Amino acid sequence: MTFDYVIYFLYLIYIIEEIIMYITCLDLEGVLVPEIWIAFADAVGIPELRRTTRDEPDYDKLMKYRIDILKQHGLGLKEIQATIEKIDPLPGAKEFLDELRANCQTIIISDTFDQFAGPLMKKLGLPTIFCNTLEVAPNGEITGYKMRCEKSKLTTVKALQSIGYETIASGDSFNDLGMIQASKAGYLFRSTESIIKEYPQFPAFTEYSELLNAIKKEISK
Repeated sequence: MTFDYVIYFLYLIYIIEEIIMYITCLDLEGVLVPEIWIAFADAVGIPELRRTTRDEPDYDKLMKYRIDILKQHGLGLKEIQATIEKIDPLPGAKEFLDELRANCQTIIISDTFDQFAGPLMKKLGLPTIFCNTLEVAPNGEITGYKMRCEKSKLTTVKALQSIGYETIASGDSFNDLGMIQASKAGYLFRSTESIIKEYPQFPAFTEYSELLNAIKKEISK
């Protein structure tokens, strides 16, 4: 082995070690698809179910509130799934996601549920999604839910970082802030004025082209 070959080999190792592996973590509802609970609330005429993580930062409190209302009105999983079948991705969402996935590894990290996500993932081109699971009685009544892990979005981002990834995160709600804050780059997308005002350190976008350009710029550094 010549000296020049050794130098070249060491240079290659240096280059490989300097390569940063990025993975983009996106919220689902409000970012890529309409809010499921708002669509369902409108479909069944129960405005109380329009409350989302944009309004309530305590997810456990929010889900117990939703489950209580469903029980009061005799509604269950079947009725919600019927609404979900009619939901399409937000205009431009699939095209945005397709281009993003062509440039960077991408996963969706959502506080939605396995029983909700299937039809929506098909319409988005079957991206990878990490989400939670509903507890459902034989009669279809939703009795509870099981989180994939505690603080699922933040925990997932930290797990990805622990295996060598730099994360980029984007979402619209209170429950997205943990993963946004923990990531190398974080962006608010179509968030509320109150969240944008409270967290001015995060760039806030309303168009997919803006978000895509920001992510591309970050991964090209």
